[in-house]
Amino acid sequence: MAEKDADVQKIKELIEIMKENDLVKIDIRHGEDYVSLQRAQPQLLGTPMGPMLASAPGVPVMVAQTPAGGRATGQGKGEGLLEVRSPIVGTFYEAPSPDSQPYVEAGSHVDPQTVVCIIEAMKVMNEIKAEVSGTVVERTAANGQAVEYGQVLFRVRPD
Repeated sequence: MAEKDADVQKIKELIEIMKENDLVKIDIRHGEDYVSLQRAQPQLLGTPMGPMLASAPGVPVMVAQTPAGGRATGQGKGEGLLEVRSPIVGTFYEAPSPDSQPYVEAGSHVDPQTVVCIIEAMKVMNEIKAEVSGTVVERTAANGQAVEYGQVLFRVRPD
């Protein structure tokens, strides 16, 4: 039983390392043992950072991944427009509550830190930031609509 408690404690330590370093996935292989931990990320980053190496006392070297975001911005359908994409699968909400004004509308100016919507995934409300500077030209998702990973949510004309 003591060995099982030690294993649970190691897993808890790994989860803390994930939180402290904003990691969403850790894969550990030690001999024939293999552990893979993945957690939901409420505040996703927009730029993939690629694999990183991390280690902790008593834990072998592990491969960890930072959030991929999925909100990669690139040229949109309209000439010179950037797209704000959904970083996760969930339900799109244009405002913090049903009786609140939308975060942004067509014509709203946004900067990289502007919250443009919320996506609810697994009962967690994830604020989605624009990650670009410019003027919102179009919202492509309807309030309360299910959205997919990578789906275009907004088109923005850059400054």
